[in-house]
Amino acid sequence: MANVELSSLARLPSLNKLRKLELSDNIISGGLEVLAEKCPNLTYLNLSGNKIKDLSTVEALQNLKNLKSLDLFNCEITNLEDYRESIFELLQQITYLDGFDQEDNEAPDSEEEDDEDGDEDDEDEDEDEAEAGPPEGYEEEEEEEEEDEDEDEDEGGSELGEGEEEVGLSYLMKEEIQDEEDDDDYVEEGEEEEEEEEEGLRGEKRKRDAEDDGEEEDD
Repeated sequence: MANVELSSLARLPSLNKLRKLELSDNIISGGLEVLAEKCPNLTYLNLSGNKIKDLSTVEALQNLKNLKSLDLFNCEITNLEDYRESIFELLQQITYLDGFDQEDNEAPDSEEEDDEDGDEDDEDEDEDEAEAGPPEGYEEEEEEEEEDEDEDEDEGGSELGEGEEEVGLSYLMKEEIQDEEDDDDYVEEGEEEEEEEEEGLRGEKRKRDAEDDGEEEDD
């Protein structure tokens, strides 16, 4: 709410989660106690360029227990002698006044602070997601199911392989037996043919002998 000619904070709504409030370049001169009531968790408050003149006005900010950074630049109060020492003594919860701490170290950029807060939120979300992962035992069940499937496939493959091997062996054995039978048939047929030829030859010999005997009787 910077530079909107705001003179009072009396109608400020209740913003319990608000951490950063910009009220610079307005005409606020008092009534800062409302901030502790409506925005109790403020960590950063910018009142620069307002009509704040004395320490008693700022004293109301003591109830902002989480306040770390206060900006009163370009307010008349900055013209007071020992202004910085007085504010740090009055508001002991703050670390930075007008962008610097008591040792004149500059405050980190507000955007960097926001990034850090964002990183913390992301880490919290990651942790929540990790915690909200699959229930315990879920992955183990999946692994067991996969192992069972692999075992079934192996058993099926081995059974099929054994069956195929048995069929192959029996088939080869049958072929071998058939070949032996065929060889035996061939041998038997050959022997019969030789016997027939021998018998034929013996018959012809007897016939010739008989003829020779007949011729001798005729003589």
